[in-house]
Amino acid sequence: MPEGTADSRAAANRTVVERTSDLEVVVTRTFDAPVHIVFEAWSNADVFKRWWVPESASLTLLSCEMDVRTGGSYRLVFRHPSADQPMAFFGTYNDVTPNERIVWTNEESDQGAVTTVTFREHAGKTLVTFHERYPTKAALDDAIAGSAEGLPAQFDALDALLARRV
Repeated sequence: MPEGTADSRAAANRTVVERTSDLEVVVTRTFDAPVHIVFEAWSNADVFKRWWVPESASLTLLSCEMDVRTGGSYRLVFRHPSADQPMAFFGTYNDVTPNERIVWTNEESDQGAVTTVTFREHAGKTLVTFHERYPTKAALDDAIAGSAEGLPAQFDALDALLARRV
């Protein structure tokens, strides 16, 4: 693979998904972009909706509302081909520190996780750590069998988007 291509970046900056306990999963990846650009991809709805649902997913993002500030909220509405009705995911931003950290709740059910994403820049690259804590082992099991499987593809899509923006 030629150096600098999306495939070579993905190979060098592999997404690591690790179940760290019965309630927690941690996903890490380094992106070849400065922290302010990576943070914008997580906090600007117009940018976020361009990568959050990778092309390989069978979902369509119908709407994306994000007020990324401490006390703000979000609402994402998806359509899945096997579902009669759209699915909404929503919650509150508990802690937002620009270019450092975003913490949000997932309130669509009582089994929703608390998600913490941290951003650490070193030498022009940004390490993203995505941490989710679920209220029960069963909730985490369901997440790992479902949406958590898509995180590497999501991070690949983010990597490709960042490569075009940097």
